[in-house]
Amino acid sequence: MLQNPQHILKKYYGYENFRKGQESIIDSILNKNDTFAIMPTGGGKSICFQIPALLLEGLTLVISPLISLMKDQVDGLESIGIKGTYINSLLDNKEVAYRIKRAKEGEYKLLYVAPERLQSWEFCQLLRSINISLIAVDEAHCVSQWGHDFRPSYRYITELIKELPNRPIVAAFTATATEQVRNDVLNLLELKNENTYITGFDRENLSFSVVRGANKKDYIINYVEENKDEVGIIYGATRKEVESLHENLRAKGYAVGKYHGGLSAQERKESQEAFLYDDIKIIVATNAFGMGIDKSNVRYVIHHNMPKNMEAYYQEAGRAGRDGEPSECILLFAAQDVLLQKFLMEQSNISLDREKNEYRKLQEMVDYCHTTKCLRKYILEYFGEENVEDKCDNCSTCNDNSELTDVTIEAQKIFSCVYRMKERFGMSLVAQVLKGSKNKKVLQFGLDRLSTYGIMKEYKEKELKDMMNIFIAEGYLGLTEGQYPIVKLQQRAIPVLKSREKVFQKIQKKKEKIFVDNPLFEMLRALRKDISTREKIPPYIIFSDSTLREMGKVFPVDHESMLRIKGVGEGRLKKYGEEFLSIIKTYVQDNGITPKVINVEKEEKIPSHVITLNMYKEGKSLKEISEERDMKIITINNHIIRCASEGLDVDLDDFIPSIYEEIIIEKINEIGAEKLKPIKEVLPDGVSYLAIKAVLCKHNMIG
Repeated sequence: MLQNPQHILKKYYGYENFRKGQESIIDSILNKNDTFAIMPTGGGKSICFQIPALLLEGLTLVISPLISLMKDQVDGLESIGIKGTYINSLLDNKEVAYRIKRAKEGEYKLLYVAPERLQSWEFCQLLRSINISLIAVDEAHCVSQWGHDFRPSYRYITELIKELPNRPIVAAFTATATEQVRNDVLNLLELKNENTYITGFDRENLSFSVVRGANKKDYIINYVEENKDEVGIIYGATRKEVESLHENLRAKGYAVGKYHGGLSAQERKESQEAFLYDDIKIIVATNAFGMGIDKSNVRYVIHHNMPKNMEAYYQEAGRAGRDGEPSECILLFAAQDVLLQKFLMEQSNISLDREKNEYRKLQEMVDYCHTTKCLRKYILEYFGEENVEDKCDNCSTCNDNSELTDVTIEAQKIFSCVYRMKERFGMSLVAQVLKGSKNKKVLQFGLDRLSTYGIMKEYKEKELKDMMNIFIAEGYLGLTEGQYPIVKLQQRAIPVLKSREKVFQKIQKKKEKIFVDNPLFEMLRALRKDISTREKIPPYIIFSDSTLREMGKVFPVDHESMLRIKGVGEGRLKKYGEEFLSIIKTYVQDNGITPKVINVEKEEKIPSHVITLNMYKEGKSLKEISEERDMKIITINNHIIRCASEGLDVDLDDFIPSIYEEIIIEKINEIGAEKLKPIKEVLPDGVSYLAIKAVLCKHNMIG
């Protein structure tokens, strides 16, 4: 058996290097430590337990939430030459017994089961007869009642562990977990002396957009038309909306499927498989669709309605771009979305504490939809990440170059109205007073006698509420928790009321088409679809879009050059290589193209951070380097600081505003250098995280 994780990565998966955090997580498991890994969707969680499964004696039991995910994972394993199987409710007792027997005999390295299966005492007794070395818990946030996909059956995992003759290593994986959920996972799964790895929540290849006030159906039709060659998911909040959107797209001639709980199991299966096999490019669905779907070539996810919380949104949006290619996440927001989510919440039978928590999360989602700050920063800070750059250059806020509009007068009128209403009412009533409404409640409470009554009558009530939502998102106003939240003034509104500070708002811009592909990519994609039909497996299991795109750029014409393409391992090359090589060779000959040479050794001689420094010394700006190297600006910034810390020739004064250097040093001495965020918060807006890091490095203040 191979003893080198790196060798296995290349041989089976076709990658030269591990992604961020993967190697540490694998090492932790191989050292027989319980492990908790929080990795972004598409960050390669499966490899983190599949590689240890090959190296550990015995079987790896994978607790996976959905049947579709199990089958896809097993199909994917078989395509690269790894033996695995699954047991689910679609199998009869005879087949289950047969697979358990083969697992006991060592025929499989991985066995996938649903958590509900663990409720069967008989099944757990069968597992006792197998040498289980590792239990991998996928979608581990489901164990927590505070998670967005709480599954009570996940609680049976600890009971199973206690029943096994020898306690296996336990590894838990999730992509979306707040601190509260993380603590629940550690406690409820009873992880022992675990190593916890948080590789970050950022998905650099995803762009985020919030569109407010648009005609949603028109927007979707226009977007789909502009991206008709791409694969996408459109989420609706209710079955009725899904049906309406599906019919609207179908009437326009698009190959589109639908998925919601009102369809029969067979209808849902057919729709899902048509989407997975690329028979249709678009699926319209409720949140019942998608958990555990590994389809890698989804180029966009559009939310027709605002989801109920950030965890749900980030998981659903994260189904785009799992192959690392640029993809879009668009949220279409309307004020009615809030009412709809509150209505759905009221229909659920949950405890008072959990209901209060859900209302708080809903308001945080509303804040996201109205913030004028970087959307990525908002998301990452929600999940507890610190030192997040103020600008990501890949969201609708950061890519909006329009001028800020001064709305100080409007803000003062709204804040004054809230104050004169004694901070006792909700947004609707505040808007009605500002509008000068003759609403029964306005008259009943005598609010028509206030000096702010009717002072914004030129605005629609919806526009006033939209403005208030923005002010809430920006911390000028606050809302109490509960079903009927009350608007409160926050400390930040006081200097605005006293005319000491101004308030600005921004308008978003429309996104453009994601991809323009060359003809070879389409030819390779067509071949992949043919093989998919022949082999009866989803196309993305054969090769991802990113792998096909690299083939289309490099033009590999032999086995050696094909193996250097990311995602091409020995197993896939043996199975599919000749067919793809044949098409590439013909294309190269017909178009007089010289294949590019991939010199891996040459690329590895110069460290990435040194390449960045060399480009900077050539006169390129950090933003230009970021775009040319296709790396996030924060990564480029960190390259510069690393070069300086290693003693390379870096003029750190280039990155430190001279007028702020002394105050930066002063605040570092006051607060300490352990965390950058507290320092950033007390410094002027013109001071970036890069400037703080540069000062720390220049003055040797890093501990």
